[in-house]
Amino acid sequence: MGCVFQGRRPTGEIYSDELASQYPERDWILTRILWLTGCEPGRNRGGDTDTLKRYIYIHGTPDTEPMGKPVSHGCIRMRNTDIIELFDRVENAMPVFIQD
Repeated sequence: MGCVFQGRRPTGEIYSDELASQYPERDWILTRILWLTGCEPGRNRGGDTDTLKRYIYIHGTPDTEPMGKPVSHGCIRMRNTDIIELFDRVENAMPVFIQD
């Protein structure tokens, strides 16, 4: 299904139902990661709210996981096919605007 990441690094695992049943409490980060760096000093860049230091990013997730509900640790979760398409369209340091 997709390669597994932890701490923004690949684990060498490939996601499967069997792997998911072994680790039911894991917040699955799959396929691709778009790292986010805040643009506002004191708000989301630097200090305790720094987006990059808090590991807040956009990433793939299993198709069985709900979308549109706050169930991760602050990340934006996407279906694997969607994050692959987005990943291929963005460039390094490209501004990202996130809204409801």
